[in-house]
Amino acid sequence: MTRSVIDPITRIEGHLRVEMEVNNGKVTDAWVSGGCFRGMELVVENRTPEDAAHIVQRICGVCPVSHSHASTIAAEKAYGIQIPNNARIIRNLIEGAQFLHSHILWFYNLAALDYVNPLNALKADVADTIELAQSAKTSMNTDFGALKQRLAKFAENGQLSIFSGNWFDADEGTAYKLPPELDLICTAHYLEALKMQARASEVCALLGGKMPHVMTIVPGGTAFVPTEQKLDDLKAMVDEIYTWVEETMIPDTLAIAPYYADALSFGKGCGRYIAWGVFENKSMAMNDRYLPAGVLDEQFNLSDVEESKITEYMGHSWYKGADTYTSPYFVTEPEFTEYNVEDRYSWIKAPAYDGKCMEAGGLSRILVAYKRGVPFIVEQVNGLLEALGAKGNIGVAQSTLGRTAVRQIETLYIAGLMKEWVNELIEAVKGGDHEYFHAPEVSNGAGTGFWEAPRGALYHSEKVVNGKIEGYQIIIPTTWNAAPHNEKGENGPMEESLIGCPVADIEKPINALRTVHSFDPCTACAVHVTEPATGKSFETVTSPWGVK
Repeated sequence: MTRSVIDPITRIEGHLRVEMEVNNGKVTDAWVSGGCFRGMELVVENRTPEDAAHIVQRICGVCPVSHSHASTIAAEKAYGIQIPNNARIIRNLIEGAQFLHSHILWFYNLAALDYVNPLNALKADVADTIELAQSAKTSMNTDFGALKQRLAKFAENGQLSIFSGNWFDADEGTAYKLPPELDLICTAHYLEALKMQARASEVCALLGGKMPHVMTIVPGGTAFVPTEQKLDDLKAMVDEIYTWVEETMIPDTLAIAPYYADALSFGKGCGRYIAWGVFENKSMAMNDRYLPAGVLDEQFNLSDVEESKITEYMGHSWYKGADTYTSPYFVTEPEFTEYNVEDRYSWIKAPAYDGKCMEAGGLSRILVAYKRGVPFIVEQVNGLLEALGAKGNIGVAQSTLGRTAVRQIETLYIAGLMKEWVNELIEAVKGGDHEYFHAPEVSNGAGTGFWEAPRGALYHSEKVVNGKIEGYQIIIPTTWNAAPHNEKGENGPMEESLIGCPVADIEKPINALRTVHSFDPCTACAVHVTEPATGKSFETVTSPWGVK
């Protein structure tokens, strides 16, 4: 038996363990284990819904806006509130800025180093790099010659800083396939991305009071009231982000993808998708959101969301009992036993929709929007498929590379919507609309907030009695994606996506890493690889910043 331990996989958030069994160079079984209990549902008990909208943001510093938003929507349903139009626009802008921050962060600073080798960029010819950037129609905001010199200094002193602890030598150095000039371009954009994600967070802070953990999204609307100066600042920042995204992210995706076309053949997952929808249109209907709600089965048949079909199974998770609960009557009663893949092995519950595990995330949203006929999404997806040599074949998106690539389409779409929403807000304010908040008139009720975080479908449900919460439940996107086995012993979506991944280097299973990162899980990871055919034993331990 061979066991490879990577603890943790860097470049993701939280605590996760993925254990894989490998036979004949491919993953044949997998177990995904969440290693951290948060229990935020218990923290907000006996609090007001207004308090909960702020407290639940502390679940995550990367996507706090989405948690606040979902909690607020649940409260507004319990209170029977319809928010003002200005509040809708402002909340869309705050959410959109968070999505842009998260997508830029994920693509360049979390996932890209599975494909881009900054050390190989040291071999680049600067003149050829400029010529390649021009032909790829990607941005050239960086002095490539100066960057190459900076990289050389990193390499000379042996301290690679943010580029340390990665698997650039996996598969005896053949796992990374980009030419040096493209590595140099993408390394430049990696560094530019640090600035652009910060700019997106500035938008959140301008509208939300601070970031992370915004203060202005409240049940009933928003506490932010725009001034002329703030609107001018907002427009300038949104325009800057849009320009960078348009000139950089899609061109980089199209430049990188041909070198990793094999990643279209693995990482499919369960083949079923959920999206609750995000960014409210004037109708405030889930199916009419700018990225609409929907459920897709294995044949891409589209249906509307039905809350009664959502369940959670406890039998392989560290909670009391082994029951299956139906929305909204979930329970959170932690009870740790031991890590045992034959029994209980995760703090993550096993949610299902209509009795089946479902994938959530950027791919799910894009596929649902594609099936709903959102014009921009349809046009861009068709263009991407043609560029990948798969014209008309939406099925290729069900893969590690597909899941990674389509999220840039969503990024560009949101960046464009941000420009529209800024103009819409400016016109509303100029027209004399200064309504931003509706106060609740009742103190009892129950509601569910169906919304999307950057990583996928987000569910907050609460019961309010005399203004205080008597029951609260949350299902985050990674709960769907990293679910353990269900009642039937079937794999969760991420587990299923790992099965069939090729493993050429048992000590550094780079394709499994690429597949895990394609989901952008909200966890930090430990990955174990078992190969029963051999008796070899191997262990590597990494710190959050690299190999120790």
